[in-house]
Amino acid sequence: MPAAPNPELLRSLGRLVRGLSALFWGLPLALIVCVGTASAGWFRAYGVLPLLLVTGLLLFGLFQLGAFQRQERPWRTVLERAQLLALVNCGLSPFLFWFHQLPEKPFYSIMVWVLGFSALLFLFTLNHVLLRLGAMLPDEALRTEMKHYTALNRNLLIALITILGTYVIVARVLVQIFPEIPHLPADVDLLSQQNIIPNLGIRSAWVVWVLTCLLVLLPLSITMALVWKTKEVILENVFGGGQ
Repeated sequence: MPAAPNPELLRSLGRLVRGLSALFWGLPLALIVCVGTASAGWFRAYGVLPLLLVTGLLLFGLFQLGAFQRQERPWRTVLERAQLLALVNCGLSPFLFWFHQLPEKPFYSIMVWVLGFSALLFLFTLNHVLLRLGAMLPDEALRTEMKHYTALNRNLLIALITILGTYVIVARVLVQIFPEIPHLPADVDLLSQQNIIPNLGIRSAWVVWVLTCLLVLLPLSITMALVWKTKEVILENVFGGGQ
């Protein structure tokens, strides 16, 4: 007779599936709500609540993942790193609402940029979480896909973080240290007071659109696909009565 399933393991796998579902739905919701709030003032009647809900959903999903394989130190380390970044994102998310209300305040603009970098680091770390998770699951095809696509995602995100970091250094830091360096043209200086998000120049809009499509939406969609595939593997092999 087959061995009786371990109730504790089943509970942890159940929470793992719930956490993956929260991440799958939380990622696109967070992108839509955060970008819409900062750029167009969506959901303004509800204040900062929608921002806290969608970023909190990601934090909830990661805490659900924490019930699985608590004894694995490499897994716990990378998961706790992702949880910390998710907590930072949740704490910084209200600044998107305040930035739209008072875009002329430099502090709010700076905090939005900090949140942007933190969100990219979170997505980078989440791919590492998925890679560790795939290594613990008994599915060779899933492990192969995880290795390939998480590496692609992390390379894209490193490229985006490098581009944005270089842009900020050139647009703000170097011109302060060396005043003789010419400033960027007004319509491509995303950090200028005249170029806050709702009023980007044409060239700025194209730059933002290309970077968003190639270096943000692509790794985000691949990450969502990996989350969904991992959840389906668990459901099929554990809860689906796999032979």
